[in-house]
Amino acid sequence: MRDRAADLLLDWYDRHARDLPWRARPGAPLPDPYHVWLSEVMLQQTTVAAVIPYFEKFTTRWPDVAALAAAPEDEVMAAWAGLGYYSRARNLVKAAREVSQAGAFPTTEAELRRLPGLGDYTAAAVAAIAFERRALVVDANVERVVARLFAIEEPLPGAKKAIRAALDTITPEQRAGDFAQAMMDLGSSLCRAREAQCILCPWQAICAARAEGDPTRLPVKGAKKAKPTRSGTAFWIEREGAVWLVTRPAKGMLGGMRSLPDDGWSARGDGSGMAPVSGAWRAGGVVRHSFTHFHLEMGLAVHAGTDPKPEGDGEWWPLDRLDEAGLPTLFAKAAALALAER
Repeated sequence: MRDRAADLLLDWYDRHARDLPWRARPGAPLPDPYHVWLSEVMLQQTTVAAVIPYFEKFTTRWPDVAALAAAPEDEVMAAWAGLGYYSRARNLVKAAREVSQAGAFPTTEAELRRLPGLGDYTAAAVAAIAFERRALVVDANVERVVARLFAIEEPLPGAKKAIRAALDTITPEQRAGDFAQAMMDLGSSLCRAREAQCILCPWQAICAARAEGDPTRLPVKGAKKAKPTRSGTAFWIEREGAVWLVTRPAKGMLGGMRSLPDDGWSARGDGSGMAPVSGAWRAGGVVRHSFTHFHLEMGLAVHAGTDPKPEGDGEWWPLDRLDEAGLPTLFAKAAALALAER
Protein backbone atom coordinates (compact mmCIF):
# COMPACT_ATOMS: atom_id res chain seq x y z
CA MET A 1 0.00 0.00 0.00
CA ARG A 2 2.94 2.30 0.69
CA ASP A 3 3.64 3.89 -2.68
CA ARG A 4 0.01 4.01 -3.75
CA ALA A 5 -1.16 5.66 -0.53
CA ALA A 6 1.55 8.33 -0.68
CA ASP A 7 0.97 9.03 -4.38
CA LEU A 8 -2.78 9.37 -3.94
CA LEU A 9 -2.42 11.70 -0.96
CA LEU A 10 0.26 13.90 -2.52
CA ASP A 11 -1.74 14.25 -5.73
CA TRP A 12 -4.71 15.40 -3.65
CA TYR A 13 -2.49 17.78 -1.67
CA ASP A 14 -1.11 19.35 -4.83
CA ARG A 15 -4.65 20.40 -5.69
CA HIS A 16 -6.10 21.14 -2.25
CA ALA A 17 -3.29 22.31 0.04
CA ARG A 18 -4.34 25.04 2.45
CA ASP A 19 -2.77 28.47 2.05
CA LEU A 20 -1.19 29.27 5.41
CA PRO A 21 1.28 32.08 6.16
CA TRP A 22 3.99 29.70 7.38
CA ARG A 23 3.73 27.23 4.50
CA ALA A 24 5.38 26.87 1.11
CA ARG A 25 3.08 25.80 -1.70
CA PRO A 26 3.70 22.36 -3.25
CA GLY A 27 6.64 22.61 -5.63
CA ALA A 28 7.92 25.87 -4.11
CA PRO A 29 11.28 26.19 -2.27
CA LEU A 30 11.28 24.94 1.32
CA PRO A 31 9.78 27.32 3.89
CA ASP A 32 11.79 29.32 6.43
CA PRO A 33 12.64 26.96 9.34
CA TYR A 34 11.89 29.81 11.77
CA HIS A 35 8.35 30.08 10.41
CA VAL A 36 7.81 26.32 10.53
CA TRP A 37 9.10 26.03 14.10
CA LEU A 38 7.18 29.08 15.37
CA SER A 39 3.91 27.91 13.80
CA GLU A 40 4.26 24.37 15.11
CA VAL A 41 4.88 25.61 18.66
CA MET A 42 1.89 27.94 18.43
CA LEU A 43 -0.35 25.23 16.99
CA GLN A 44 0.09 22.91 19.98
CA GLN A 45 -3.37 22.65 21.59
CA THR A 46 -4.52 25.66 19.51
CA THR A 47 -6.54 26.01 16.30
CA VAL A 48 -5.15 27.29 13.00
CA ALA A 49 -7.68 30.16 12.98
CA ALA A 50 -6.51 31.32 16.41
CA VAL A 51 -2.82 31.01 15.53
CA ILE A 52 -2.72 32.98 12.26
CA PRO A 53 -3.01 36.49 13.80
CA TYR A 54 -0.47 35.62 16.51
CA PHE A 55 1.94 34.25 13.92
CA GLU A 56 1.62 37.35 11.78
CA LYS A 57 2.10 39.62 14.80
CA PHE A 58 5.18 37.70 15.98
CA THR A 59 6.85 37.60 12.56
CA THR A 60 6.23 41.30 12.03
CA ARG A 61 7.69 42.20 15.40
CA TRP A 62 10.44 39.55 15.42
CA PRO A 63 11.06 38.68 11.74
CA ASP A 64 13.75 36.06 12.34
CA VAL A 65 15.09 33.82 15.06
CA ALA A 66 17.88 36.27 15.95
CA ALA A 67 15.34 39.02 16.60
CA LEU A 68 13.28 36.73 18.81
CA ALA A 69 16.41 35.61 20.66
CA ALA A 70 17.22 39.24 21.47
CA ALA A 71 13.70 40.04 22.71
CA PRO A 72 13.07 40.51 26.45
CA GLU A 73 11.18 37.50 27.75
CA ASP A 74 8.44 39.61 29.34
CA GLU A 75 7.67 41.19 25.95
CA VAL A 76 7.37 37.78 24.32
CA MET A 77 5.14 36.56 27.15
CA ALA A 78 2.90 39.61 26.77
CA ALA A 79 2.63 39.07 23.00
CA TRP A 80 1.76 35.41 23.65
CA ALA A 81 -1.11 36.28 26.02
CA GLY A 82 -4.32 34.57 24.95
CA LEU A 83 -2.67 31.58 23.26
CA GLY A 84 -2.46 29.63 26.53
CA TYR A 85 0.02 26.97 27.64
CA TYR A 86 2.49 29.67 28.56
CA SER A 87 5.46 27.38 29.11
CA ARG A 88 5.58 27.27 25.30
CA ALA A 89 6.46 30.98 25.19
CA ARG A 90 9.22 30.63 27.77
CA ASN A 91 10.71 27.70 25.87
CA LEU A 92 10.33 29.63 22.61
CA VAL A 93 12.72 32.29 23.86
CA LYS A 94 15.17 29.71 25.26
CA ALA A 95 15.20 27.76 21.99
CA ALA A 96 15.56 30.93 19.90
CA ARG A 97 18.63 31.90 21.92
CA GLU A 98 20.19 28.47 21.46
CA VAL A 99 19.54 28.52 17.70
CA SER A 100 20.82 32.07 17.37
CA GLN A 101 23.99 31.22 19.27
CA ALA A 102 24.53 28.15 17.06
CA GLY A 103 24.00 30.22 13.93
CA ALA A 104 21.29 28.04 12.36
CA PHE A 105 18.54 25.58 13.14
CA PRO A 106 19.57 21.95 13.55
CA THR A 107 18.30 19.91 10.63
CA THR A 108 17.69 16.43 12.08
CA GLU A 109 14.89 15.18 14.24
CA ALA A 110 17.28 14.07 17.00
CA GLU A 111 19.07 17.43 17.11
CA LEU A 112 15.84 19.41 17.03
CA ARG A 113 14.50 17.39 19.96
CA ARG A 114 17.31 18.76 22.13
CA LEU A 115 15.96 22.32 21.84
CA PRO A 116 13.79 23.55 24.75
CA GLY A 117 10.13 22.80 24.21
CA LEU A 118 10.50 20.53 21.18
CA GLY A 119 8.98 17.14 21.82
CA ASP A 120 8.70 14.22 19.42
CA TYR A 121 5.91 15.73 17.33
CA THR A 122 7.37 19.23 16.89
CA ALA A 123 10.87 17.94 16.15
CA ALA A 124 9.50 15.54 13.53
CA ALA A 125 7.32 18.24 11.95
CA VAL A 126 10.16 20.76 11.65
CA ALA A 127 12.57 18.12 10.32
CA ALA A 128 10.10 17.02 7.65
CA ILE A 129 8.58 20.36 6.62
CA ALA A 130 11.60 22.64 6.86
CA PHE A 131 14.37 20.20 5.91
CA GLU A 132 12.67 17.40 3.92
CA ARG A 133 13.83 14.74 6.37
CA ARG A 134 11.71 11.62 6.42
CA ALA A 135 9.97 11.64 9.79
CA LEU A 136 6.82 10.24 11.37
CA VAL A 137 4.75 13.34 12.16
CA VAL A 138 1.89 12.23 14.40
CA ASP A 139 -0.68 14.62 15.83
CA ALA A 140 -4.34 13.97 16.67
CA ASN A 141 -5.42 14.44 13.05
CA VAL A 142 -2.83 11.96 11.83
CA GLU A 143 -3.76 9.43 14.52
CA ARG A 144 -7.36 9.57 13.38
CA VAL A 145 -6.59 9.25 9.67
CA VAL A 146 -4.17 6.34 10.13
CA ALA A 147 -6.47 4.51 12.56
CA ARG A 148 -9.20 4.63 9.91
CA LEU A 149 -7.02 3.84 6.91
CA PHE A 150 -5.75 0.66 8.60
CA ALA A 151 -8.86 -0.03 10.74
CA ILE A 152 -6.83 -0.10 13.96
CA GLU A 153 -9.26 -1.25 16.64
CA GLU A 154 -7.11 -0.91 19.75
CA PRO A 155 -8.27 2.03 21.89
CA LEU A 156 -6.13 5.12 22.36
CA PRO A 157 -3.72 5.79 23.90
CA GLY A 158 -2.64 2.15 23.65
CA ALA A 159 -3.01 2.27 19.86
CA LYS A 160 -0.31 4.93 19.44
CA LYS A 161 2.44 2.37 18.82
CA ALA A 162 0.40 0.55 16.17
CA ILE A 163 -0.51 3.87 14.52
CA ARG A 164 3.14 4.92 14.28
CA ALA A 165 4.07 1.53 12.85
CA ALA A 166 1.32 1.79 10.24
CA LEU A 167 2.29 5.35 9.35
CA ASP A 168 5.87 4.20 8.86
CA THR A 169 4.72 1.85 6.10
CA ILE A 170 3.23 4.67 3.98
CA THR A 171 5.55 7.62 4.70
CA PRO A 172 7.59 8.31 1.55
CA GLU A 173 11.29 9.07 1.30
CA GLN A 174 10.62 12.05 -0.99
CA ARG A 175 8.36 15.06 -0.29
CA ALA A 176 8.35 14.30 3.42
CA GLY A 177 7.13 17.78 4.34
CA ASP A 178 4.30 17.80 1.82
CA PHE A 179 3.23 14.34 2.98
CA ALA A 180 3.15 15.43 6.65
CA GLN A 181 1.13 18.55 5.83
CA ALA A 182 -1.18 16.58 3.55
CA MET A 183 -1.96 14.23 6.44
CA MET A 184 -2.79 17.21 8.66
CA ASP A 185 -4.99 18.77 5.96
CA LEU A 186 -6.82 15.51 5.28
CA GLY A 187 -7.61 15.08 8.96
CA SER A 188 -8.77 18.67 9.44
CA SER A 189 -10.86 18.93 6.27
CA LEU A 190 -12.28 15.55 5.18
CA CYS A 191 -11.51 12.90 7.79
CA ARG A 192 -12.84 14.73 10.84
CA ALA A 193 -13.71 13.26 14.20
CA ARG A 194 -17.49 13.27 13.80
CA GLU A 195 -17.74 13.49 10.03
CA ALA A 196 -15.89 11.62 7.29
CA GLN A 197 -16.40 12.96 3.75
CA CYS A 198 -15.29 9.73 2.16
CA ILE A 199 -16.63 10.59 -1.28
CA LEU A 200 -14.00 13.36 -1.54
CA CYS A 201 -11.16 11.48 0.13
CA PRO A 202 -8.14 10.42 -1.96
CA TRP A 203 -7.99 7.20 0.06
CA GLN A 204 -11.64 6.17 -0.30
CA ALA A 205 -10.73 3.09 -2.35
CA ILE A 206 -8.07 1.80 0.06
CA CYS A 207 -9.48 2.83 3.47
CA ALA A 208 -10.17 -0.26 5.60
CA ALA A 209 -12.59 1.55 7.93
CA ARG A 210 -14.69 2.78 5.00
CA ALA A 211 -14.82 -0.74 3.61
CA GLU A 212 -16.18 -1.89 6.96
CA GLY A 213 -18.95 0.72 6.91
CA ASP A 214 -18.45 3.52 9.47
CA PRO A 215 -15.07 5.29 9.62
CA THR A 216 -16.21 7.68 12.36
CA ARG A 217 -16.21 4.92 14.97
CA LEU A 218 -12.39 4.99 14.81
CA PRO A 219 -10.14 5.67 16.52
CA VAL A 220 -11.55 4.08 19.65
CA LYS A 221 -10.90 6.32 22.62
CA GLY A 222 -10.53 5.21 26.20
CA ALA A 223 -12.78 6.67 28.87
CA LYS A 224 -11.76 10.16 29.94
CA LYS A 225 -11.22 10.94 33.58
CA ALA A 226 -13.59 13.58 34.90
CA LYS A 227 -11.86 16.90 35.52
CA PRO A 228 -12.13 18.24 39.07
CA THR A 229 -13.46 21.76 39.61
CA ARG A 230 -11.33 24.05 41.77
CA SER A 231 -12.33 27.37 43.27
CA GLY A 232 -10.26 30.43 44.00
CA THR A 233 -10.24 34.21 44.10
CA ALA A 234 -8.49 36.97 42.19
CA PHE A 235 -8.12 40.41 43.74
CA TRP A 236 -8.63 43.76 42.04
CA ILE A 237 -6.71 46.46 43.90
CA GLU A 238 -6.99 49.89 42.30
CA ARG A 239 -5.39 53.22 43.20
CA GLU A 240 -5.11 56.50 41.31
CA GLY A 241 -5.99 55.08 37.92
CA ALA A 242 -3.79 51.99 38.22
CA VAL A 243 -4.28 48.37 39.23
CA TRP A 244 -1.86 46.20 41.21
CA LEU A 245 -0.37 43.42 39.09
CA VAL A 246 2.05 40.69 40.11
CA THR A 247 4.33 38.44 38.08
CA ARG A 248 3.70 34.77 38.62
CA PRO A 249 6.60 32.43 39.48
CA ALA A 250 8.54 31.28 36.41
CA LYS A 251 7.71 27.65 37.11
CA GLY A 252 4.11 26.55 37.45
CA MET A 253 0.77 27.46 35.97
CA LEU A 254 0.83 30.61 33.83
CA GLY A 255 4.46 30.94 34.87
CA GLY A 256 6.19 34.25 34.26
CA MET A 257 2.97 36.04 33.30
CA ARG A 258 1.63 39.26 34.77
CA SER A 259 -1.67 38.70 36.54
CA LEU A 260 -3.95 39.92 39.26
CA PRO A 261 -2.93 38.61 42.67
CA ASP A 262 -4.84 35.48 43.68
CA ASP A 263 -5.25 33.21 46.69
CA GLY A 264 -3.06 30.30 45.57
CA TRP A 265 -5.56 28.07 43.74
CA SER A 266 -3.97 25.32 41.67
CA ALA A 267 -4.73 22.08 39.86
CA ARG A 268 -4.27 20.30 43.19
CA GLY A 269 -6.56 22.36 45.39
CA ASP A 270 -8.76 25.37 46.07
CA GLY A 271 -7.47 28.80 46.98
CA SER A 272 -7.20 29.96 50.58
CA GLY A 273 -9.53 32.93 50.21
CA MET A 274 -6.97 35.16 51.97
CA ALA A 275 -6.74 38.69 50.58
CA PRO A 276 -3.35 40.30 49.93
CA VAL A 277 -4.30 43.53 51.75
CA SER A 278 -6.66 44.35 54.58
CA GLY A 279 -9.78 46.43 54.21
CA ALA A 280 -13.27 46.13 52.79
CA TRP A 281 -13.94 43.97 49.73
CA ARG A 282 -16.92 43.47 47.46
CA ALA A 283 -17.78 40.70 45.05
CA GLY A 284 -17.07 41.51 41.41
CA GLY A 285 -18.36 38.39 39.70
CA VAL A 286 -17.07 34.93 38.79
CA VAL A 287 -14.84 33.77 35.93
CA ARG A 288 -15.04 30.16 34.77
CA HIS A 289 -12.09 28.70 32.89
CA SER A 290 -10.94 25.23 31.86
CA PHE A 291 -7.34 24.07 32.03
CA THR A 292 -5.95 20.77 30.77
CA HIS A 293 -6.48 18.92 34.05
CA PHE A 294 -9.16 20.89 35.90
CA HIS A 295 -11.93 23.47 35.72
CA LEU A 296 -11.65 26.68 37.72
CA GLU A 297 -14.34 28.91 39.19
CA MET A 298 -12.53 32.06 40.20
CA GLY A 299 -14.36 34.77 42.06
CA LEU A 300 -13.26 38.38 41.69
CA ALA A 301 -12.90 40.41 44.88
CA VAL A 302 -12.70 44.18 44.42
CA HIS A 303 -10.96 46.25 47.09
CA ALA A 304 -13.41 48.80 48.47
CA GLY A 305 -11.11 50.52 50.96
CA THR A 306 -8.87 53.55 50.55
CA ASP A 307 -5.13 53.88 49.88
CA PRO A 308 -4.30 50.14 49.63
CA LYS A 309 -0.65 49.19 50.17
CA PRO A 310 -0.01 45.66 48.87
CA GLU A 311 3.10 43.92 50.17
CA GLY A 312 5.59 41.96 48.11
CA ASP A 313 6.70 42.32 44.51
CA GLY A 314 4.30 43.87 42.05
CA GLU A 315 3.63 47.00 40.04
CA TRP A 316 0.93 49.60 39.64
CA TRP A 317 -0.19 49.27 36.04
CA PRO A 318 -2.09 52.17 34.40
CA LEU A 319 -5.66 51.20 33.58
CA ASP A 320 -5.51 52.98 30.23
CA ARG A 321 -2.63 50.67 29.22
CA LEU A 322 -3.96 47.45 30.69
CA ASP A 323 -4.22 45.84 27.26
CA GLU A 324 -0.40 46.10 27.05
CA ALA A 325 0.14 44.04 30.22
CA GLY A 326 -0.32 40.73 28.41
CA LEU A 327 -2.68 39.26 30.98
CA PRO A 328 -3.52 35.57 30.44
CA THR A 329 -7.08 35.00 29.24
CA LEU A 330 -8.29 34.00 32.70
CA PHE A 331 -7.15 37.25 34.31
CA ALA A 332 -8.12 39.33 31.29
CA LYS A 333 -11.69 38.08 31.85
CA ALA A 334 -11.50 39.06 35.51
CA ALA A 335 -10.14 42.50 34.62
CA ALA A 336 -12.99 42.98 32.14
CA LEU A 337 -15.49 42.31 34.94
CA ALA A 338 -13.85 44.89 37.18
CA LEU A 339 -13.65 47.52 34.45
CA ALA A 340 -17.27 46.95 33.42
CA GLU A 341 -18.33 47.68 37.00
CA ARG A 342 -16.51 51.03 37.18
